[in-house]
Amino acid sequence: MEKTKLYECTVIIDGGLQDEAIAAAMEMVQKVITEKGGSISSVLEVGRRKTAYPINKKTIGYYAHIEFTAAAPVIGAIEKVLRYEEDLLRYLIIHLTSALLEMRKRVEKYSVVIGSPEDTAAAESDDSGKDAK
Repeated sequence: MEKTKLYECTVIIDGGLQDEAIAAAMEMVQKVITEKGGSISSVLEVGRRKTAYPINKKTIGYYAHIEFTAAAPVIGAIEKVLRYEEDLLRYLIIHLTSALLEMRKRVEKYSVVIGSPEDTAAAESDDSGKDAK
């Protein structure tokens, strides 16, 4: 039996789809991973975001990250299925090395201290609403 490694699959689903279709696409991606021999450890659905550039003439995508463990040959089988899925604008599977995991921990540590830009913007809008009264 081959040694399993930790991977992350980032997918961008067509943001113009209805919520039910997006949920079905997410379920399909997760099903492909598990059917091909992967074991999903976490799913982070970021939501709809504007893409940096048009992808297939679409500018809104639904972003999600799926962490899973699998043997190396499984990745090719997963990519072979995802490549032809029409609802996926893009996908990327990367191997999460110990260096990447360590960097992620440091980023999370400092982002909690500093706060995200969304948190800062929300706090400023709350403060401006209080000043107007």
